[in-house]
Amino acid sequence: MVTLDASEPLAADLPSAVGTAITDFLDDAVTRLSGVGPAIGELGALARAFTAGGKRLRPAFCCWGYLAATGGNEVPDSVLKVAASLDLLHVSALVHDDVLDGSATRRGLPAAHVQLAARHAAADGRGDAGAFGRSGAILLGDLLLAWSVELASTSGAPRLAQAQPLLAAVRAEVAAGQYLDVTAQGRSLADVLTQTSSVDEQIRRVVEFKTARYTVIRPLQVGAALGGGSPELIELLGRFGSPLGRAFQFRDDVLGVFGDAEVTGKPAGDDLREGKLTVLVANALAHAPKPQAERLAGLLGRPLSAEQVDRARKIIIDSGALAAAEAEIAEAAAQASEVLDRRVAEPARTALRRLVVLATQRDA
Repeated sequence: MVTLDASEPLAADLPSAVGTAITDFLDDAVTRLSGVGPAIGELGALARAFTAGGKRLRPAFCCWGYLAATGGNEVPDSVLKVAASLDLLHVSALVHDDVLDGSATRRGLPAAHVQLAARHAAADGRGDAGAFGRSGAILLGDLLLAWSVELASTSGAPRLAQAQPLLAAVRAEVAAGQYLDVTAQGRSLADVLTQTSSVDEQIRRVVEFKTARYTVIRPLQVGAALGGGSPELIELLGRFGSPLGRAFQFRDDVLGVFGDAEVTGKPAGDDLREGKLTVLVANALAHAPKPQAERLAGLLGRPLSAEQVDRARKIIIDSGALAAAEAEIAEAAAQASEVLDRRVAEPARTALRRLVVLATQRDA
């Protein structure tokens, strides 16, 4: 059991307890697969490395969703395991994301596909090292997804049957949201520069399904279901989570362009190099003068020098897109806080208001 503090809803006790639940599970899961062959140990080591850190936001929302239904501040180990399973799902998505985006780093480490490619090359393996790395990372992501399902289903949590439809929904929604993102990123440059309303609407739908539901809404609702929360409470938590999830993603978008590499663990301007079409970038392309918009479009998806990153940042700032993003973050955070009422038991109500701040006013 872990005891939480509403004034510090992400205090060290919670991430530590989640980390222990994941480590204990992975130790057992990797041991059970050891008979497949020694190579499975490589995937186990990567799984441990990439699940060792992170903000633990999804488990936190799950735990506080449970307390929103039950009151008090104690989360039983069985509920904590379900919460921890959401971080395994998250890392599964991150591993797949890095393959899709061609990202070189994750959490200050070489991305999984990069590490596997390097090992293959060092061993003078047959075939293309990059292809091997991507294949291995996809399978690692699949394995983490399977382990996420297993950790939740074997948790022994009360009312697990009530939470299972929500757990199934989040697993499907994050994959569907990811595919929607792939299609959005594939829009033609002509569309991006001329069909600005359509592009903006599509990207915002991606944010709802790929981030808001998966990061905030479903974790909260899963926790509330485990705590015996009413349908009204579960619906209210959805209305709280949607604007907060948007604000969380918009903060990520800002950090992806303007973040400090030493803090975020990703190279400065990495979203620009990956050519990510975010609400921030789409707004800049829509509102910058045509020459600047075309210049920014020409910088996306290319290896960029520090000077080119600065040039892109200036176009985004001058277009008003950064200021607009900050305003949307503040407005969405306020909307989320206003939703909370007495149907959310204390101290969870206080904790959720604090989580609004932590999720939106951050530098990593």
